[in-house]
Amino acid sequence: MKAPTVRRVGVSVLALLAGLPLAALAGDGRLLATGGASQVEGAAGGGLVPWAVLAGYGTRDQNGGTAFYTRVDTGDYALDAYGAAWTFRNRLELSIARQRFDLGELQRRLALPWDALEQDVFGAKLRLGGDLVYTAMPQVSLGVQHKRLRDGRLPLAVGARDEAGTDVYLSASKLLLDAAAGHQLLLNATLRSTRANQMGLLGHGGDRRGGRSLVFEGSAAVVWDPGWAVGVEFRQKPDNLGFAGEDDWVDVFVAWFPNKHVAVVAAWADLGSIAGLDGQGGPYLSVQLSY
Repeated sequence: MKAPTVRRVGVSVLALLAGLPLAALAGDGRLLATGGASQVEGAAGGGLVPWAVLAGYGTRDQNGGTAFYTRVDTGDYALDAYGAAWTFRNRLELSIARQRFDLGELQRRLALPWDALEQDVFGAKLRLGGDLVYTAMPQVSLGVQHKRLRDGRLPLAVGARDEAGTDVYLSASKLLLDAAAGHQLLLNATLRSTRANQMGLLGHGGDRRGGRSLVFEGSAAVVWDPGWAVGVEFRQKPDNLGFAGEDDWVDVFVAWFPNKHVAVVAAWADLGSIAGLDGQGGPYLSVQLSY
C-alpha cells in the first residue's frame, strides 16, 4: 500500500468516526487527558511508549475507544501508522494498528526492490489494579503486542530470525495533581520483554542476539492546564542485528486536548541510527479521536 493510500485510509477512518454520536459514547467520569494519546503501536499512552492507562474515557460502567493517525518523518525515512482501540469497562483494551515504513534514502542508495516495510500490530492491555488519579497506588497494566510483517523478506535477508513476534510489557502510571509548581505531573514507567528490531519493522531476533531483552521505557509530562501537556519520552531498544546498530529513542512532545473527543500530539523524535543511516530525527504528529 503506497503512502498516499495509507494516509487516505487513515483520514477516512477519522472522518467516519467524527460523525459518530461521541457525546453519547465518551465517558464523563474521567478527567480530561487521562486517556492519554495513541502510541505508535496502537496502545493508549504517549507517542513512543505505552502507558498503564486504557484507551478512551469510559469508566468501569462504560465502553469506549479511540482511532488515530500518526506520521513521523526523518527526511531519510517516514513512518505512517493508523489504527483503533476499544476498552471494555476500563478493564481491558484491545487494539489494532497498521504501520508503513517508507525506506526512502536506503532504497535509493541500495536500489532495493522494496520501497517500504509494513506490519500489523495486534494489542491487548489488562488493568491489573490501581488508578491513575484516585488511589495512592499507581495504575498498573499488563500488555501484549503481537507484530507481523506483511512481507518479511528484507528483514530476514539482513539477519532477522523471524518476521513475527510478540512483546510483553508491564506499565505503571500516576498523575500527581499538585507536583510541578502547582501543576499536574504524569509519570510512567514501562518494562518490555522483546525481540523486536526497530519496533518489529526489521523483524525479530538477529545474528547478534536471538533471545528476548528486557528494556525500559519511560515518560514524564507536565499538564500546564487541563488541555495542554508538555513532556519527554525515552524508549530503550535491543540491538540484535549485526549489519546496523539500533539506538534508544527519545522524544519531546506537546499534547493538546481541546475536549474528550480529540487529542493532537506534536513532537520532535530522535531515533538515532536506523538500518545504517545515522542521525534519524524529525517531526512527529498524531491525531486521535476518542469515542
